[in-house]
Amino acid sequence: MPQKSGTFDATAFYDAIDAQRVAKDLKWRQVAESTGVSASTFTRMAQGKRPDVDSLAAVCAWSGLKADHFVRSDTQAPNPEPLAMISTLLRSDRNLSAESATALDELIKATYDRLRKMP
Repeated sequence: MPQKSGTFDATAFYDAIDAQRVAKDLKWRQVAESTGVSASTFTRMAQGKRPDVDSLAAVCAWSGLKADHFVRSDTQAPNPEPLAMISTLLRSDRNLSAESATALDELIKATYDRLRKMP
């Protein structure tokens, strides 16, 4: 059955996690303990079910895998908007508190909006 555009390939993601597990010589119970993801989540993933977003994030952090490598699409991904990229970078900056990142994000968006409207 062909995949719909913009779907997450849970089977490929599980296979990649399993390869990481084998390379690290770990049992699934140990992976669950290391990631904080329940063993039942890994069982569901083995059956082709998608993990919830928090489990996905935890497993990606543990394994070094990037979730976007498992998104399948029939169309070419559009370039993200510059403000979306800036917002993402600000919120991932470990030197900024969440409040500081929000303040900078709001400042940049307001300045951008003002300057974009100028002739």
